Amino acid sequence: MQSQNPIFIPGPTNIPERIRLAMAQPAWDHRSPEFDQLIVPLCADIRSVFGTEQGDIALFTGSGTTGWDIAMGNLLAPGERVLAASQGMFSQRWIDLARRMGLDVEVVEVEWGEGLPLEAFESILAADTQHAIRAVLAVHNETATGVTSDIGQLRAVLDDCGHEALLMVDGVSSVASLPFEMDAWGVDLAVAGSQKGFMLPTGLAVVAVSQRAQAQLKNVDHAQGHLDLAVILEAGRQGGYPWTPAISLIQALRISVDMLLEEGLAQVYARHAHIASGVRAAVNAWGLPIFAKHPALYSNTVTAIALPEAVSGKALVAHANERYRMSFGGGLGAFQDRLFRIGHLGSTTESMVLSGLATAEMAMADVGVKLDAGSGVAAAQQVYRNGG
Repeated sequence: MQSQNPIFIPGPTNIPERIRLAMAQPAWDHRSPEFDQLIVPLCADIRSVFGTEQGDIALFTGSGTTGWDIAMGNLLAPGERVLAASQGMFSQRWIDLARRMGLDVEVVEVEWGEGLPLEAFESILAADTQHAIRAVLAVHNETATGVTSDIGQLRAVLDDCGHEALLMVDGVSSVASLPFEMDAWGVDLAVAGSQKGFMLPTGLAVVAVSQRAQAQLKNVDHAQGHLDLAVILEAGRQGGYPWTPAISLIQALRISVDMLLEEGLAQVYARHAHIASGVRAAVNAWGLPIFAKHPALYSNTVTAIALPEAVSGKALVAHANERYRMSFGGGLGAFQDRLFRIGHLGSTTESMVLSGLATAEMAMADVGVKLDAGSGVAAAQQVYRNGG
């Protein structure tokens, strides 16, 4: 039997009933005037979620990884140089994809649990007086480590160096959950997916593109196929779509954005911060280290928790799933057996998270983690009851 418990992985996230019902509507004609009337205001509202008044939104059938492909394939050519940091599984995957696409990637290696290496980036960008670096690739919220980096500070580094590189940002596990200020941070292209803060199933890449980036689209002359950003953007301005889109997901995205705007984006961000503070209080009560190196880096969408040496993270996550029918995130890469992760983004409430923390306590006790039963739940309750 499929579990009716909430899930606590950092994506896909829990899907609210309103969104599930939106996907259950009868099929409709994506060439009809009604569909055209859906797309234009939807993309306009999504702009506010990305924090942009000047950028445009493109919806592609795919995932966040599709968004990476779109970003690099449309704005960069094989052989061009980009700058990136390897600071976790997803930043490394972006680097790997860039190399497969023929880009010359200069990589700054960063200890997992740290944020973007701003000083190293500044040194490299300042030395690049010929502006050979065409783009900087940055992950806003590294899901593997529970680290949120400061994109505004990265923009300041670029500006201080007088560098013209495009700033491309992975916002897959931050957009619609954490404050994202595309215009204020000078982000040229940002990528999100439908399956995290937007609370949908996987299936849509949501891409926000600045006017500066759009002006550079014409400078790339290699074929783009169906991931041609210029084609999608132009069709969107007309209210249409050049080929058959993921109609049910787009219908559901309309409801998702309605829900975000009805709650108010400031309240959405405050709710995520509040929920996360309770999770961190629980982890502290358990006596376990949060994997992110500094409190300023703590993510409000996912918390990575280091386990004692004698305890297997893979065994813990598997046991929680098999015994209690509840899913938590496992560690990734070199830390796949040393961590487990609690996702707390999207459609989450205090009560949902308390159920997850109680289950995590039972599962940890079962596999040999020494903790006081109920300690984490009590610590989170104290935070939630006090509203802090």
